[in-house]
Amino acid sequence: MKRQLGAWIGGLMMVVAADALAGEPDLVPPKLFSARGGLGNLFAKLQGNGAVTIAYFGGSITAAPGWRPKTLKWFQTTWPKAKITEVNAAIGGTGSDLGVFRCGQDVLAHKPDFVLVEFAVNDGGAAPDSIYRTLEGIVRQIWRANAETDICFVYTIHKAFLPDYEKGFCNRSTTAHEKVADHYGIPSINMALRVAELHKAGKLIFPFPPKDTPPEGKMVFAHDDCHPNDAGHELFTQVITDALEEIQKASKPGPHKLPEPLRADNWENAKLVPIEPSMLTPGWRKLPTDDGFGKWFGNRLPALWEATKPGEKLSFRFKGTLARLYDLVGPDGGKAICTVDGKVTRTVPRFDMYCNYHRLATLAIAEGLEDKEHSVTIEVSPEQPDREPVLKQVRDQKGFDPKRFDGTVLRVGYIMLLGDLINP
Repeated sequence: MKRQLGAWIGGLMMVVAADALAGEPDLVPPKLFSARGGLGNLFAKLQGNGAVTIAYFGGSITAAPGWRPKTLKWFQTTWPKAKITEVNAAIGGTGSDLGVFRCGQDVLAHKPDFVLVEFAVNDGGAAPDSIYRTLEGIVRQIWRANAETDICFVYTIHKAFLPDYEKGFCNRSTTAHEKVADHYGIPSINMALRVAELHKAGKLIFPFPPKDTPPEGKMVFAHDDCHPNDAGHELFTQVITDALEEIQKASKPGPHKLPEPLRADNWENAKLVPIEPSMLTPGWRKLPTDDGFGKWFGNRLPALWEATKPGEKLSFRFKGTLARLYDLVGPDGGKAICTVDGKVTRTVPRFDMYCNYHRLATLAIAEGLEDKEHSVTIEVSPEQPDREPVLKQVRDQKGFDPKRFDGTVLRVGYIMLLGDLINP
């Protein structure tokens, strides 16, 4: 998450809304919570002792064994007769720009009754206009799938957000999230505000080295810039559960109505498209799902294809404006030559300064295209990426194996489209 942050909203009314959101937004004052339209459907099901599925949709702060399982336990303890289950739809280091593509697979496929959305930190490096498009796309996907699914935005904190909070404002990404929440009547809970208040009062510190003894009377919130320790997650949990108790008082059940979008160019139609054998040259192979990469990443990439030799290609055609790949980067990652409409547009390494291990990633092929038919080819380059930034860190470590950092490998799980695939 912090790696990506540091490395890394038809008609006149819609036009006016988009213009009002263009550029840098005016930062908004923070509130611990805003009930807005409430969570009436959630609480009705809980009180009726029904089956309730809660999806936690976010980055590594949500993926951690912290506020997510702690709030789940609170729900289960508070409504012991309800059948409450969890969907962990969190992926570390990812924001709403990936979330809008994976929402269908990772969230909606589980038919959630309640979705907690945590992307403010990982959206921290994104432009507000980008956040409006992706976050609004997530909201519209959820409510088009089921108008009775309740949504709540929750806001975590990064050290870089403190100056804005200490001046009495939400940071830029949280402000963008609040504008979407306002438009759709979505409740929000701001745990970051409580952290900032305690920090300003001198009662809370972060980051703080885990082996050091903290000053007397000060709570250590995190050992780095944004990932809470257990005490930090406990603080988050208290803010969330206190807010939910208040939001419940203002909640009435009923279907959510989709208003006109904030932006006509929102990413509601973002989708993941499976890779078919007909798109691939013969050197690609589908990895087994019971071992290795296919098993390790199978919960997010149920079908993972691998090419190791230069010249192997993935080709497809689509009608739309954006194309990416949902793939892996890692020590043996190669370079991908991207050709769009017959022209080589870029060569993208599937290796970066954090690639001492393999992880989920996205490969940007093209965006902002004219909304028409396009052809795309991804080819394995014969050239390897510059691996020295990582090698100089690990070369002297015990068990170092240079073979791990040798290869021209592409591993791809999905095509990501704003548009529709054109079948051969």
